[in-house]
Amino acid sequence: MTRKPVNKDISQLVAEGEKISQNIVLCADGKYRWTYEMSLYRNPTIFLLIWKIFFFIFFAVFACVMIADVINWGTKNIIGFLKFFFYFLIGMTVVIGLGYLIYAAIMGGKYSMLFEMDEVGINHKQMPNQARKATAVSTLTVLAGLFSRKATTVGVGINSARSEMYTDFSKVRKVLAYPHANLIKVNGLLSHNQVYTETEDFDFVLQYITKHCPNLK
Repeated sequence: MTRKPVNKDISQLVAEGEKISQNIVLCADGKYRWTYEMSLYRNPTIFLLIWKIFFFIFFAVFACVMIADVINWGTKNIIGFLKFFFYFLIGMTVVIGLGYLIYAAIMGGKYSMLFEMDEVGINHKQMPNQARKATAVSTLTVLAGLFSRKATTVGVGINSARSEMYTDFSKVRKVLAYPHANLIKVNGLLSHNQVYTETEDFDFVLQYITKHCPNLK
């Protein structure tokens, strides 16, 4: 459904909107909006997301190299490859962990989000003041990685630059609910959005999302 643009900022839309709960407002442009603040130290979901991204990237590269080696030289080097990959994972985890702690400290230990949701999709935005900090941090991290020639450092910097992610409900294939973490994962073929809500709003948001995703498996 296409809506006419509303020439008002978010604060005006929220002020004029209808309160659905203590936290969620149905605004004049037809979008539900709410904010959520998460502790970067107590909630490991962002760290785990970054770790998984790099794990699968390096696992794919490692698997290709190992298969090529087995084809050319047989299985005599497999144990050595597995040991190398194990130690590499430890090193990668340490580097990502240190980078994450520095990022968390710069961000004041909090990750603040704004969510905008309608029948078509949902947008996950980092709050503007934090987005500016994240952009500055990511730029410095990428430069440091380039100068040190460390792919992991470059990757962490690029990933931290993302401050907004939109998911079209028509492209969603799976919705996963984690009430204990106030988290709803909205996954498409190539996109994985993380939606957070307060406990009292969890069921409402989950039901709304699943109702408007026509291609769930």
